[in-house]
Formats: sequence, structure tokens, C-alpha cells
Amino acid sequence: MRNLKLTIQYDGNKYCGWQKQPNSPGIQGTIEYAIYEITKEKVNITGSGRTDAGVHALGQVANFKTNTSIPANRIPDALNAKLPKDISIISCEDVNEDFHSRYSAKGKIYRYLIYNKPYRSPLYKDTSYHVKYDLDINKMRAEAKSLVGTYDFKGFMSSGSSVKDTVRTIYDISIKENEDLIVLEVEGNGFLYNMVRIIVGTLIDIGRGRITKSMNEIIQSQDRGECGHTAPAHGLFLKKVHY
Repeated sequence: MRNLKLTIQYDGNKYCGWQKQPNSPGIQGTIEYAIYEITKEKVNITGSGRTDAGVHALGQVANFKTNTSIPANRIPDALNAKLPKDISIISCEDVNEDFHSRYSAKGKIYRYLIYNKPYRSPLYKDTSYHVKYDLDINKMRAEAKSLVGTYDFKGFMSSGSSVKDTVRTIYDISIKENEDLIVLEVEGNGFLYNMVRIIVGTLIDIGRGRITKSMNEIIQSQDRGECGHTAPAHGLFLKKVHY
């Protein structure tokens, strides 16, 4: 039996998230059905993580076991012919039997897009967070530096998670201005439930002047109430998974 690794891009706006749900379309279930159509096998694909409803991916990774003889380099075209246009398989390769897209991952990079103009944009409405208020980008960059390192990020986790170990390591974080957009990227060994969206919301509230405490004080408090709001899902992209 083969173990195939897929790299996937998707627009998450019309989906309930990565995980398949009984009465809602999920990315996972949509791809599994496409695999069935080309292989006649019912498979379970495992993603590197469960992106929430509305979250996008530039480089989600998944794997599945199969007996198909279709060459790996032909599978993307075969699956894309069956998938809706807002999901695309951009690569496929045979990997070792013990490869697991989630447990073999060493780290991830997330990207968040902010449209910082006084007026809304019909072009960016589904892929960025419209923030009409003036933001102090330099202050946001300065405070973001405090996030780099290994800390207990308990305050940056939404309720509803059963995770007990809330210590994570952030390797790098950057905030860049690219024409109409502010592009925030954060790389770490793993992220808590809504952690990236809370980091973004906190930095926005710092940039607006709504939060006056330093990021270091907020981290040390381990209190969700000290952090900023949770930025909406549709500005978030899973950019890359490291193995």
C-alpha cells in the first residue's frame, strides 16, 4: 500500500473548515470524494491541522494510504478535474509508510492579511480583514518582537480547547506593508486554538492604541482578557508546513 502526500491550496470561505462534518461541506470530505472518483477507494485523508471555517491555505499538507497505481505526478491533474475551483492539489508525492502529515510536522507558517484603508474593498473582502482605523505599524512591529521565543501562550487561546500544554515556540514574526495590504507572518512549532488570530487582534489593538500594556506583560499575564480581539477567519492563510 502506498502513502501519498498532498500539498493543497484552498479558499475556505464556503467551507465549514478542514474537518468533514455531517451536514456541512468540509475540505477534507470534498477531497476524499474526489479521490474516490478517480480510485474507487474510500480513504481517510489526514491533514497537518484543522483549519477553521473561512480559513484559507497556500500549503496545507495531507496524506492518505492507497492501492492506486496512478503515478503521483498525475494525481494532481486527476483530482483537480473532480474538485471545485476553490480547492487545488498543487503537488503529490510518494512518502515513507510512517509519514504522518500532522505528527511528522516540525513547524508551520501562517500569513494574515489586513486591508488598512478607510473604505472597504470588494477585491479583498474574502481574503483580508478590513481595518479602517489608523494603525501605528512601527509600534506593532516593536511589540511583535516580544512574541518570539518559548512561552506559555495560554492567554492567546480561545475557550473550547482541551489542550493541556500551552507552551509554544514562535521562531519568527514579521509585519510588512505591501501596497494596500499589511502582511503579517508568524512561524512556530505549533499553535493553540485561534492563537494566530488572537495575536493579530492584539497587535491591531496595540496599533490602534486600545491596548497600552506591552506585549511582554500580556504574555506573562496568561489571561485571555488581557489580549485583544480575535481577528476574523477570512484573513488567515496556512502558508507552509515544515517537515
